[in-house]
Amino acid sequence: MRSLIIIFTLLLGYLPGIPTSSGTIACVRGQTTVPTDETRPLVLASASIFADMAEVIAGGLLRVQSIVPIGGDPHIYEPTPADVQLVSRADLVLINGLTFEGWMNELIANSGTRANTVIITQGIGSIASEEYANSSDPHAWMTAKNGQTYARNIRDALIALDPANQDVYTFNAGIYLQQLEDLDAEIFQQIESIPLEKRVLITSHDAFRYYGRHYGIRVEAALGTSTDAEVRTEDVNRLTRIIRETGVPAIFVESTINPKLIRQIATDNGLIIGGSLYADSLADPSLPAGTYLGMLRHNTQTIVAALRGEAVDSGDGMGPSAARQGGLLAIILAVMLGAFFYMVRQLNTGA
Repeated sequence: MRSLIIIFTLLLGYLPGIPTSSGTIACVRGQTTVPTDETRPLVLASASIFADMAEVIAGGLLRVQSIVPIGGDPHIYEPTPADVQLVSRADLVLINGLTFEGWMNELIANSGTRANTVIITQGIGSIASEEYANSSDPHAWMTAKNGQTYARNIRDALIALDPANQDVYTFNAGIYLQQLEDLDAEIFQQIESIPLEKRVLITSHDAFRYYGRHYGIRVEAALGTSTDAEVRTEDVNRLTRIIRETGVPAIFVESTINPKLIRQIATDNGLIIGGSLYADSLADPSLPAGTYLGMLRHNTQTIVAALRGEAVDSGDGMGPSAARQGGLLAIILAVMLGAFFYMVRQLNTGA
């Protein structure tokens, strides 16, 4: 299908950007335009997930960066002086809103930037927070359906920033929206393969409620929607009770959260950790979860395999293996013995 689109548009003499796994190729009538870094407007996104969306739709015509680095936790991120300078140079800032990045408003104010700030969750039916009054669960990007709303909002923001390339952004977004629609159907199909009584997703923090509500899977978590809360004894007891009632074969850790607690719960209940899920950050670009589409697909495949009993323990939170511990102990003893003999030799020399 994509080949037919390319051939057709080439015949017309006009080829807008074509989304690829690593971004898009942006073309204009008669020639490919490759702007230099110095001339491209700068688009900043608060987190890597939104930066990836923007990069796909921008097609290389804009510089796109994430403020929070890959692997960072946007809930508790502390901006640096370099971030202040970066925002001051921005032409557009994309934020999630819904109380996700509470530090963002202060960062923008301190930067003195004149960039337009766009909340990219506009039009999404948010889930009210169970922890805080008058606030919402910010993790709306966790379904491909909501991802389409993000994509439309980002497309419109890029067009407002750079109207001369409206056709490119519209074309790129159109293909991206179709990819998200296809992925949405794929996720539904995979979740339906899990036995109904096993459709229980237990994770580190409450980032999967949109996912669970949309795709039909019960979601429970040790922490609330923000990772800066303390785990309470009643939360651990609640998860233990749910595990025993449902008989789920696996629970899950998240890439930006220390796996120690989930490992302990798994050990205490004789479960495996089914894998590491991505919620607040993408994986390294070289990994399958290094893009937004890849992240949703990785999460679903990991969840389905583990809840169907087809996965082995991921090893997250286990610490060093016995062999590695033995090796470390041997190194420590060797260093101590070396230091001891050195001291003896020095004393004998002095005598």
